[in-house]
Amino acid sequence: MPHVREHVVKGTHGAIAVREWPRPAPRCLVLLVHGYGEHAGRYGELAAVLTGYGAAVYGPDHMGHGRSAGERVVIEDFEDVVTDLHAVADRARAAHPDLPLILVGHSMGGLIAARYAQRYTQEVSALILSGPVIGTWDLPGRLLALDEIPDTPVSPSALSRDPAVGAAYAADPLVWHGPMKRPTLEAFVRTLETVARGGAAGELPLLWLHGDDDRLVPLPGSRAGVERLSGGRLTEQIFTGARHEVFHETTKERAHTAVIRFLDAVLPH
Repeated sequence: MPHVREHVVKGTHGAIAVREWPRPAPRCLVLLVHGYGEHAGRYGELAAVLTGYGAAVYGPDHMGHGRSAGERVVIEDFEDVVTDLHAVADRARAAHPDLPLILVGHSMGGLIAARYAQRYTQEVSALILSGPVIGTWDLPGRLLALDEIPDTPVSPSALSRDPAVGAAYAADPLVWHGPMKRPTLEAFVRTLETVARGGAAGELPLLWLHGDDDRLVPLPGSRAGVERLSGGRLTEQIFTGARHEVFHETTKERAHTAVIRFLDAVLPH
């Protein structure tokens, strides 16, 4: 694994903890945008693949997640998370000016990355979405209809067919293992609508990766959102039998290869 540096960036609601996986003389910058309840530190293996390719990689913990400030898993407005992510991008660009910027967003991070691409289209060179919360996602509405949000955490077995992934997730003290919070669910609903209204993110090259056995963020719901966001430069790879986390699946090498091939195709040589 590559060496990891740690930074703190001033966020909209407090300190944002950022991991940097450095690369001498990088050819591009990558922002890793993690999902709900987790943290950027779970993506060290993907970061190693990307630094091996030639990227300097930065991964913030969103507000209320990981080592960042805020009430656990409470996000009242995803626009603030996008603003925080932009501050991290500014930090990366200050260290490495004039390099293409690629966003890799997983699950909730896919929603954040999609909205970032809409707000800052001219600053992004490519977008990679893994099991993204985009398009139609019924879970927030179902939970908000209840008088009380059930204390049902994410099942580790829903993440990957590799039992070691679930075991590590269950034992990770930086992962949230409690119920979803009502303000965050409400913010999901609003931001799904905002991204849908925002339309295509220009002609941005987009790679979409999804497991066809994803029960947390079902593939059909994401498809409409991904196709609406794409300006026609869409590459997709659907992994048969894979669950929610294709970068932690038993076929993760295929996901890594898809990412590298995509970057080779869209970045200048």
